[in-house]
Amino acid sequence: MQKLVIIKSQAIPLPMENIDTDQIIPARFLKSIDKNGFGDNLFRDWRYNVHTNEPNPDFVLNNPKYSGEILVAGNNFGCGSSREHAAWSLTDFGFKVVVSSFYADIFKGNALNNGLLPVKVSEGFLKEILNGITENPEKEITVDVENQTITFDNTTENFELDSYKKICLMNGYDDIDFLISKKQAIKEFELKTQKVYEQKSI
Repeated sequence: MQKLVIIKSQAIPLPMENIDTDQIIPARFLKSIDKNGFGDNLFRDWRYNVHTNEPNPDFVLNNPKYSGEILVAGNNFGCGSSREHAAWSLTDFGFKVVVSSFYADIFKGNALNNGLLPVKVSEGFLKEILNGITENPEKEITVDVENQTITFDNTTENFELDSYKKICLMNGYDDIDFLISKKQAIKEFELKTQKVYEQKSI
């Protein structure tokens, strides 16, 4: 996975509440176990006209004035079913961070497991960010993973982040990568344990 240390980027506003995982990636596209390609169908039913399959010019991801690696969404993002494909589609599209004032727990876990950082902010700060980037798409948000801060327009808030997931994000580790990184320490522990066992057996 990619390393996330400091993310400084413009952002895409999606000020809708209760965005569920079926809206993030509709169920009819869950036919692959390969993580690649899901970004093509991110928010499919909002990005494209269902009947003509043409891009919907009114949807924010089709608006050329908005871009960036940060998605700023309304309250209660990622509710609904537990599909991990929702996180896959967001990262495959190019998002590194999602900002909201509340996340469904399963989505939050899936996001962190796939190198996507869900940053939870206060409702007031979320409103300030949404208004700011909607009015001026050139404005940037800075997310500092190590210090667990998010900054916008000279306002900074701290966000919570599990210490283990923090290590994984900053090093680009998934769970297996993390274990491999401890390979030498594990070997040393095994040797030490073996020596202690041998001494007790004498």
